[in-house]
Amino acid sequence: MAHPQMFDDDDPYLARVRAICGRFPGVSERVSHGRPTFRTAKIFVTYGGGTKGPAATRVRYDHSILVLPDEAERPALEQDERYYLPAYEGAYGWIGLDLARGGTTVAQVDWDEVFELVDASYRLVSPPRLVAEWDDLGQVPPSSG
Repeated sequence: MAHPQMFDDDDPYLARVRAICGRFPGVSERVSHGRPTFRTAKIFVTYGGGTKGPAATRVRYDHSILVLPDEAERPALEQDERYYLPAYEGAYGWIGLDLARGGTTVAQVDWDEVFELVDASYRLVSPPRLVAEWDDLGQVPPSSG
């Protein structure tokens, strides 16, 4: 049985995430388990997620990204209330960032921070040749370029 679509194609947060992920070499987007994923050889960003546990305590974060962070950054991220441990992927080192935390609008999101998280995740899962190609492009965060 196929998973139902769990996102809106007109979602402005998703549009920005797509724009960031689309800058990286070798990226394709596919829907997996009802959510958009961005991948090269492996997934490096999933749009949308939620927490684990009984139905009464589970939380969905439809405007979030799941990424594999740089281990040196993990302690700081875990202290920030915008981040959460996603169901399933959390056990494998992934972390979620709620882009709409507390009513944050698309314009209020720190898209440079999102870019840095996406960049780290991309580097951790992508083939070395794609990372080298990315480095050769000399890309900069969204607000800088």
